[in-house]
Amino acid sequence: MHLEELVETLKKRREVLGVTQEHLAELSGVGLRTLKALESGKSNPTFETLTKLAEVLGMELKLEVKQPKF
Repeated sequence: MHLEELVETLKKRREVLGVTQEHLAELSGVGLRTLKALESGKSNPTFETLTKLAEVLGMELKLEVKQPKF
C-alpha cells in the first residue's frame, strides 16, 4: 500500500468512527497541525506517527520488507 492509500484509509476509519481530527490528535498524542497536514497530503509522517494514529483507530500497521528481485 502506498502512503497516500494508507493515509486515506486512516482518514476514512477516523470518519467512520465519528472521531474529529482534534479528538484523534488528543488521543494519539499527535499534534493537530501534524494530523491536518498528513490528511491533506502536505506532510510525510514518521512510522511512529502512523503507528500512534492506527492504534487509536483500532488498526494495526505492519512493515514488510521485500527481498530485491535480481
